Amino acid sequence: MKAKKKFGQNFLINEEIVKKIINSINYEKYNQIIEVGPGTGALSKHLLKKCNPVLIEIDEDAVSFLKKNISEKINIVQADFLKIDLNTLLNNKNAVIGNFPYNISTQILFKILDHKNKIQTIVGMFQKEVAERICSKPKSKKYGIISVLIQAYYNTEILFNVQKEHFSPQPKVESSVIKLRRNSIKKLKCDEKKFRKIVRISFNQRRKKLKNSLKTEIVDFKKIDLDLLNKRAEELSVENFVTLTNLIHQHES
Repeated sequence: MKAKKKFGQNFLINEEIVKKIINSINYEKYNQIIEVGPGTGALSKHLLKKCNPVLIEIDEDAVSFLKKNISEKINIVQADFLKIDLNTLLNNKNAVIGNFPYNISTQILFKILDHKNKIQTIVGMFQKEVAERICSKPKSKKYGIISVLIQAYYNTEILFNVQKEHFSPQPKVESSVIKLRRNSIKKLKCDEKKFRKIVRISFNQRRKKLKNSLKTEIVDFKKIDLDLLNKRAEELSVENFVTLTNLIHQHES
């Protein structure tokens, strides 16, 4: 099957890497495994030996290919993952796995965040630079909005890197497989919508100190912890952003 550029398809062709991805999940812990963008079924054929996965694939040709070459009885939903109602698919304990299309990989994660209390684990292939941003810690140049928003709810880990030649067609970038594990925080100790807003505004002007980048959000600077405001966004942990959100929220007019 020929890869389609509009769907961001780069098919994984190295069987050893496929097995490493498959073996990074303990299947007994989950009621359901969802594979996003199975393509030609490199992961799917191994998943079927472990469980009865739900495959979500947007490409009609890929769906036909999978049914013909993997299994006619495969549980596959032809849909755009970003538009599908996950509430119709999710059980209480779910894991998501996939060689994610790089052009929508961050959007996939943000959609997963909307269902974070039902999706305990994610194992996915990402562009290496994006993987590093997701997993970066404070005081790193790669630490940013997605780092904070994901790490607020998931523990992050880069499992291994994957070179270009292990795909067909070869992407222009290097890749990494990462694993996200749901942490114990069911809900942040602040207004989560305001938290996301504060994080985004803070990093949109990341070179500025927070007292400058957040000046439109703060009613009374005298009532806010100046120690936090004199720092830049990349210096703050998730807990710092929770504290800052509460301080700003408490003193809103």
